[in-house]
Amino acid sequence: MSESIMVTQGSLDREAELDELEAHVREALRLATRAGATEAEVSAHSSLGLSVNVRMGEVETIEHMRDRGISITVLIGRHKGDASSADLRRESLESCVRHAVDIARYTQEDRCNGLAEPDLLARDFPDLDLWHPEPMDAEAAIARALQCEGAGRGEEGISNSEGAAFNADLGLAVYGNTNGFVGRTAGTSYGQSCVLLAGHGDSMQRDYSYDGRRCPGDLEPPEETGREAARRAVRRLGARRLKTGQMPVLFAPRVAKGVIGHLIGAISGSALYRNASFLRDCAGERLFPDWLNLRERPRLLRGATSAAFDAEGVVTRERNIIEAGVLTGYVLSTYSARRLGLATTGNAGGARNLLLEPGGDAPDDLFAAMGDGLYVTEVMGQGVSLVTGDYSRGAAGFRVENGRLTYPVEELTIAGSLRDMFGDVVATGTDIDTRGNIHCGPVLIRSMMVAGT
Repeated sequence: MSESIMVTQGSLDREAELDELEAHVREALRLATRAGATEAEVSAHSSLGLSVNVRMGEVETIEHMRDRGISITVLIGRHKGDASSADLRRESLESCVRHAVDIARYTQEDRCNGLAEPDLLARDFPDLDLWHPEPMDAEAAIARALQCEGAGRGEEGISNSEGAAFNADLGLAVYGNTNGFVGRTAGTSYGQSCVLLAGHGDSMQRDYSYDGRRCPGDLEPPEETGREAARRAVRRLGARRLKTGQMPVLFAPRVAKGVIGHLIGAISGSALYRNASFLRDCAGERLFPDWLNLRERPRLLRGATSAAFDAEGVVTRERNIIEAGVLTGYVLSTYSARRLGLATTGNAGGARNLLLEPGGDAPDDLFAAMGDGLYVTEVMGQGVSLVTGDYSRGAAGFRVENGRLTYPVEELTIAGSLRDMFGDVVATGTDIDTRGNIHCGPVLIRSMMVAGT
């Protein structure tokens, strides 16, 4: 491996590396069976990465990452043991298996432990277009980060910078179990970000922008990311407090993603079987207006979390988690499904590539639809309880009057209950942010409590 990591097929030979990882997985499964395991699953990974950070036109950090490892889970009956190692030599695999078996012999039996049923495992492995290695040494990464920050710092009103970053990562993984399943995955990811400050003294404002994709050619120009960070910081200058009251609230896409994330957290198996979710036993109930749909697309080409199988080898399938406003089901792994007396949904490892479809009243002009209210561009704090559904976050954004943005606001608290917020969605916009695992546009809530002055 060269000093300046080349993110290319040559620096991490995909097929040769996957073959080696698969050989380690098969050997670990064989060793586990020989050591007395009645069932076992093994995952091995290899990754290569480069990350640079610059600030005020100077390089601050350059990181080269190279990581390999293996995780082994064995079951003796329904007793489970886990062990992992960053060393893939045979003697280390043997030691890792021994530790996992020793742990299993002393753990409490759990009737829900066990591999996924063989008939649920993936049989086809389509190319999801996730592998896009391109030459990227430290000099090229630094140049891109400097372009990003430089463009932002050059905008009027910008007074300081917290820096810009660029990263490139390649990852390979193999998962196998004693039900005869072995699956291989390979993916690349590239990202850039910039954080800038506008104004001076006590009136300074900070904001950011970023982009992340599977293919570097899909990234927006670095200058665009820097200028967007500058635009966001400058337009927050002169922020005021807002008078306390009930009003419509429009969440910007980057904030709306968090609301969808709270929904997924509340319908995830671990929260449900622990009785730690306000949506337990709500499958089949209407949570949203009847026009709203939330789709999961695990096989989306170039998707951030696309995969043909989940973390247990179970085949992934597209579905509507919310269909015509109704919660159709949960987000379950094999274990959590068994705890709930249900079947796995192929979501070991989480939900994948969610899309909140646009719809509702006037989705093309949500400011006009809300009239007077609050446009939230940032939230902060940890005031969300998935147990009760209570929602309370610090917020900043813009006052909306007569369907138009008028002035920036800050030091606010927005509060309500998630259940009420879901039911009070008026519209979801067409300006969909396709970065990351949750794709959605702005989301308009009919009314929330906004606490200011």
